Amino acid sequence: MTGCSTDSQAASRPVPQFDANTKVIALTFDDGPSSTTPLVLDKLDQYGVVASFFVCGNNVGEQTADTVKRAYDMGCEIHNHSKSHRDMTKLTEEQIRREITETSQRVEAITGEPTRFFRPPYIAVNDLMYDTVGMPFICGYGSNDWDDKVGVQERSDKVLAQIHDGSIILLHDAEGNTKTVEALDLLIPALQQDGYTLVTVSQLFEAKGVTPDTHTMYSDVTKD
Repeated sequence: MTGCSTDSQAASRPVPQFDANTKVIALTFDDGPSSTTPLVLDKLDQYGVVASFFVCGNNVGEQTADTVKRAYDMGCEIHNHSKSHRDMTKLTEEQIRREITETSQRVEAITGEPTRFFRPPYIAVNDLMYDTVGMPFICGYGSNDWDDKVGVQERSDKVLAQIHDGSIILLHDAEGNTKTVEALDLLIPALQQDGYTLVTVSQLFEAKGVTPDTHTMYSDVTKD
């Protein structure tokens, strides 16, 4: 597996420029890394933007380490979507802890950083999960892009109809999901034309001056 990043590598990672008056939005992807993920990274690189990837621990290993490292080096963030993508509301405290810890350890072995945010599989949550995970929960606005019947244009249009300053966009880089890759050619330019700066999840909280809470699920980040 690829070794940990050095301090100098972390310092050179691209960071979007924003201030208190910037319209910001966070683009996120679930269920990778897969063979789709490099295609997503190509689009991000093409448009000069960053995203956050909520990975499944079972997908993080020797075959995908270079992809995870590439995303990290591009300035993207790698976060936690559980190890096995089970409905965690049906798990014990120890099982929940193992799903989170093992995924975070696999990510940290590649990037040098543990995961800091969590997206629950199926967006299913309960009090035991909130008490056990120890990270803020992230949801977001999506377009059911996991469903192959949803067309490319519709994937972009559905997202654009819902979002606003401070929103989190929820897409999927699962195996074979090339329609979402194509939709990025519609979605990203539309966001940029509307004046949005695309940031990572942690940068979204920073931009809005909000301290994330570990017992809250966020689809938007706004200052009260």
